Amino acid sequence: MGTSRSNGSLYTSIVNGVATVEFGHPASNSFVSELLERLTKTLGELSNKEEVSIILLKSEGNRAFCAGASFDELLEVDNLSEGKIFFSGFAHLINAMRTCKKLIVGRVQGKAVGGGVGIIAACDYVFAVEAASIRLSELTIGIAPLVIAPAVQRKIGVAGLSELSLSPNEWKNAYWAKEKGLFSKVFDKQDEMDKELDIFTEKLAKYNPEAMEEWKKVLWEGTGHWDTLLTNRAEITGRLAISEETKQALEKFKNK
Repeated sequence: MGTSRSNGSLYTSIVNGVATVEFGHPASNSFVSELLERLTKTLGELSNKEEVSIILLKSEGNRAFCAGASFDELLEVDNLSEGKIFFSGFAHLINAMRTCKKLIVGRVQGKAVGGGVGIIAACDYVFAVEAASIRLSELTIGIAPLVIAPAVQRKIGVAGLSELSLSPNEWKNAYWAKEKGLFSKVFDKQDEMDKELDIFTEKLAKYNPEAMEEWKKVLWEGTGHWDTLLTNRAEITGRLAISEETKQALEKFKNK
């Protein structure tokens, strides 16, 4: 059963070198600013813990993985400063995942939208089930997936990003995501996925931590400018978010 807390929930446990981080929110595991900040801080802390070899990132429940940014909070954004701050939450989180010394394995048990797709893309290895369809719906509400685009493009390329973002009403299935490189493995059922995930993380946690840290640096080569890039993208997105067109589109979505 998922959390009922309006600011979401975040739980961390460490067992045999594997730090499991589970986030949740009653609105399809979407992210409010406070939850983004807490997750970003947690990843930063785990990055420096010697007893942690790898991180397993997952969300609550057995339905949606992540619905992206909180529509309710986005509707409350009134000016450019607030808009930049709100979308900088995703920028900071993706950068924290990028610079984290530990490899991050994602567990995707259901659909992901917008920022949720960006979080998946920032994982180093991803397990998913057939039900884990993805969509970038930003254009339908008057903004664009500017902040998460570098992370998604890094995994699926410009052509894949173009196909995904320019069909904002279309769900791409898990096998499309695997073919493009967003998902590493896809399973029929959750219990099958979790069984293989346990085996995978147990093995990974036994490898030389220094070797994994150095290898992660290689995997993320060429992204050192993202601190500035994603913050600039957050400001642009914030400007788009306060437009009247976007406000009206968000209200329509909220009332569906």
